[in-house]
Amino acid sequence: MNQSFNLSIATETIAKDAQQLGVSIEDLENISIEVSTEIIQQPALQLMLTYQVTLPSQILANQLNWRTWQQTQVNFTDYLWEETCLECFIAGSKIAGCKNDDEDIVAIHHPEPHKIPLQQTTAYIEINASPDGRYAFYQFESYRNPAALPPVPLYETDGTTRASVGWNNHKDLTALSVASLLSSTSTVVQTPAHYERSFSLPITQLPNQQYAIANMRIEQIHPCVILWFGKTDLYFASGHASPPDFHNRDYWPKFEL
Repeated sequence: MNQSFNLSIATETIAKDAQQLGVSIEDLENISIEVSTEIIQQPALQLMLTYQVTLPSQILANQLNWRTWQQTQVNFTDYLWEETCLECFIAGSKIAGCKNDDEDIVAIHHPEPHKIPLQQTTAYIEINASPDGRYAFYQFESYRNPAALPPVPLYETDGTTRASVGWNNHKDLTALSVASLLSSTSTVVQTPAHYERSFSLPITQLPNQQYAIANMRIEQIHPCVILWFGKTDLYFASGHASPPDFHNRDYWPKFEL
């Protein structure tokens, strides 16, 4: 079972962006980004997110800042949003009984697992991931709060280890290869360029097919992407505030896995 999201481009500056990149507005509107989320049981319970990016033209592919995945780059890194970045925001109900001391998250083991008490919260989690393997997890108490930069890291339930991602697919699936451009005719057909990354995060199973990350039951999930083409940044999400603001929870879909 999976939940899919089709991301669309923020359009406030699309005319200027198209001019800077030497393409049409339609070319930018035709950039396709699909994100799928899936619960994986093995080797441990995880929420897997797969990002598929398709660019409609070679002109855009030549300008995309998409770093090659490298094992040596897999580490916690701040400020990833300043370059091409795969993002996801998660929010929900806090599991009552958990506490947050000095911003360290402490696990709860409730004696009645089918009656886990929940309380509404404005807190949420932000995940950043670079195509080259770098990542970051942040926690916010409410909208962009704390406002410190870089944001407060999210910790695992031991309160000392920073949360991390597991990479599942780190191949550059660029269709604009020599093979894909071969044709039996003399006419060169414009072939889209495809890129894909997939990573997972550890979660906990709650009753009634519900899931939690850290001490939060997942109720909303908001995958989004920033693509940088040279010095031009484009924003993609399933819904946009104006101006674009990934942190605005009014545009976050429900988590339906």
